[in-house]
Amino acid sequence: MIRFALALPPLLLAGCATAEPRIAIDADFPDPAVLRADDGTFYAYATQALVEGRQVNIQIARSPDLAAWQHRGDALPVKPQWASRTQDFWAPHVAKVEGRYLLYYSAKPDAALADPAQGLCLAVATAERPEGPFTDMGKPLLCGPGFVNIDPMLFDDPQTGKRLLYWGSGFGPIKVQELTRDGLAFAPGSTAIDLVAPVPTDDPANYRRLVEGAWVTWREGWYYLFFSGDNCCGPNAHYAVMVARSRSATGPFEVKPENGGVILAASPGWIAPGHNALAEKDGETLILYHAVDASRPRARPEDEVNTRRIMFTARLAWEGGWPVLAD
Repeated sequence: MIRFALALPPLLLAGCATAEPRIAIDADFPDPAVLRADDGTFYAYATQALVEGRQVNIQIARSPDLAAWQHRGDALPVKPQWASRTQDFWAPHVAKVEGRYLLYYSAKPDAALADPAQGLCLAVATAERPEGPFTDMGKPLLCGPGFVNIDPMLFDDPQTGKRLLYWGSGFGPIKVQELTRDGLAFAPGSTAIDLVAPVPTDDPANYRRLVEGAWVTWREGWYYLFFSGDNCCGPNAHYAVMVARSRSATGPFEVKPENGGVILAASPGWIAPGHNALAEKDGETLILYHAVDASRPRARPEDEVNTRRIMFTARLAWEGGWPVLAD
């Protein structure tokens, strides 16, 4: 079921302890990304999930106002040939590029079924409309070991005009690399640049043992890189949203000094918030993210605990050159 809910008890929000998030989609809708279409309609995209008993590769929902959402099924109804027998379709991001829509996502290739050393790949699919259906371009953009190549996010640099792709996890740094103008390949001669590195300690206050889920925005001369860590889900879920900033889209980035960079963490009843996106509406900035309802941490009895990640929204404000959650 998908519904809009009233404000909830506040999560722990660094810099604003009384901010009130709202449930946007009360269903398993992990790793949300958001796009505002030319007609003003908002589209949210999410990692694959079972929806009414059917496996949906890339989830999509639509809203006129970021409040009431309608699930629109599968944005990628046909799996790519190179990943036709696997089930890991993660963390999409959609952008309009040269008149068409590009869906960036990660997937496990069929080659991994025979070779366990083969990890996830970054991929691109295209469509004429924001709701799809998207068609994969026929080959991965980048493959590698483990889950290093996940969580892609396209960003057009307003200062240089370069088209950039951010991605990364797998206990490595978040990276950025320039794309071609059509967004379908990395620019010839470009190389990946490391931006925010993990901090490999077991300190319970540290959420940077693993970093992922990059979302970049530009505001008043600063590039803000939102990211999440360190464990999204499962019995040991320990997840939060952090932020860094830079004068350049390719860094170097400074993590917000206070609170280890954390601007959004868990509270009683709400577990492991993170993997955010940003949207602008009526002069306000909203942050969209997922979290686990402690009273309903599974979509099905047989699922692992803390895997039913529902989508929230909250208002974002800016204080002293850094984002905080507004009350």
